[in-house]
Amino acid sequence: MQAIRSILVVMDPQHPENLALKRAKLIAKVTQSRLHLLVCDKKAEHGAFLSEQQAALQQEGFEASTQQAWHEGLYQTIIAAQQAEGCDLVVKQHVPDNPLKKAILTPEDWKLLRYCPGPVLMVKTDKPWHGGIILAAVDVGNSDSEHRTLHAGIVSHGYDIARLAAGTLHVISAHPSPMLSAADPTFQLKETIEARYREQCKAFQAEYDVSDERLHVEEGPADVLIPFTAHKLGAAVTVIGTVARTGLSGALIGNTAEVVLDALESDVLVLKPDEIIAHLEELVAQR
Repeated sequence: MQAIRSILVVMDPQHPENLALKRAKLIAKVTQSRLHLLVCDKKAEHGAFLSEQQAALQQEGFEASTQQAWHEGLYQTIIAAQQAEGCDLVVKQHVPDNPLKKAILTPEDWKLLRYCPGPVLMVKTDKPWHGGIILAAVDVGNSDSEHRTLHAGIVSHGYDIARLAAGTLHVISAHPSPMLSAADPTFQLKETIEARYREQCKAFQAEYDVSDERLHVEEGPADVLIPFTAHKLGAAVTVIGTVARTGLSGALIGNTAEVVLDALESDVLVLKPDEIIAHLEELVAQR
């Protein structure tokens, strides 16, 4: 997170409390980042609103630029600005779609998480980060190089946020339920699955300095356990990562991040491995 030099803040003139801007300012203060404020609207003119915001930020000592734009749709506009400005982080307030609309159309925030070539912080609450718990979600059972790189990024960002918020990092890792049909007898009994995971966790804990009290290993689906653990701990921020689904030409993220986004009561930071970011940047450049 220390490498962040420029932050894209998606502004909504309809939400004057600007939760996204509050979080972006907190990060910019620590990283000395430039703030780029973006209003996505092709109809109304928001120049006065943006000028006012920019002046206030400059008075507070922030470097800030502004833009109003529209390309095809909301997520395309955000990604176009993120690429043009070279922003290392996108911060947006998450406003959930109503269930009926979500059943018919893929929510714009889900599309942003899928296609944005860079980390996205979805702000869901005005709960202070200071002194709070930061929850990093990893899949310790997956130790291939792609997942290992992603785990390093998730834990590193988790520690960075914990430092800037004077908070504490906790880690959640879900393991599968027993399956009698599993070829490997290890995966047929709850005790052996958990023992195997705990063993794998020891190496992970040693590498990333995570104590037993701050590690939560649970059985079940990640999209249920992550929100459950975040709620139980009262997490201020949840950091999750995503890798591409095999066999898809587009770098689509698994739906865990999407489902978790709506279920979590905390802010959510979504990360991707470098190779997926590079692939998404290529796709954006071809448009």
